[in-house]
Amino acid sequence: METLLVPAIRAGELLKAAGATLAVAESSAGGLISAALLAVPGASAYFLGGAVVYTRQSRRLLLDIPDAALDGIRPSTEPYALLLAQSVRSRFGATWGIAETGATGPTGNRYGDAAGHACLAIAGPNEAALTLETGSPDRTANMRAFAAAALDLLERALRG
Repeated sequence: METLLVPAIRAGELLKAAGATLAVAESSAGGLISAALLAVPGASAYFLGGAVVYTRQSRRLLLDIPDAALDGIRPSTEPYALLLAQSVRSRFGATWGIAETGATGPTGNRYGDAAGHACLAIAGPNEAALTLETGSPDRTANMRAFAAAALDLLERALRG
């Protein structure tokens, strides 16, 4: 967790300076993105909320994304991550939405992605998505890597 605090502090400072808010939708990171951001004193100035969207049911209930919205979009892809980021941003009325989806390990997911595969996206004044492949089956290390990559993506988006 300590390695996630430095990028969370930087992102928090940028969010506060801009008067911006953030909402988080994460899956394979299991809440680490939100935990890192909330570990920073003063997070209530920018953190509106987050959701661990690990199942279809949680996606429907927490983000109000109907199954029909996924027509032509496969989970654990950049378009899916962007849909999550846009949805969490809208649902919370945030300036920014960030999302993560993937396969932590030790095995791959049911969509054919290997362990260590994650897609991350940011939605807000600008949008971006990326794919991360750690090549590792280490579940805990992958969760940390996914969270770190999400915080890095957030910081880069905030810097413009």
